[in-house]
Amino acid sequence: MRVRLLGAALVLTALLPSFAMAECTKAVPPDPATRPTKPTAPAKPACLDAKGGCPGWEAYTFNDTVKAYNLQIAAYRPLAEAYVKALNAYVKASSDYAQCEVKALQ
Repeated sequence: MRVRLLGAALVLTALLPSFAMAECTKAVPPDPATRPTKPTAPAKPACLDAKGGCPGWEAYTFNDTVKAYNLQIAAYRPLAEAYVKALNAYVKASSDYAQCEVKALQ
């Protein structure tokens, strides 16, 4: 009788880790809708490369466009960094999930 109980206990002990182990948490990627769109750089007017340069109004217009672009980039940068941070967290969570699955097989 004791041998039977001991045998049953050994079988349960061998099976218990697979049942007692918690489910592996699957990684969830960041929502693609939160990916920021990089502003388009302003097109350089052809007159900048010309020998005589640009007329004043065109140079001022291009300068204003560059200033507006710089403001857009300044607003874009923290959004892009936050998205990269979310992507890196996803990569880590994916790795943790894979390691959990490997351990579950052992």
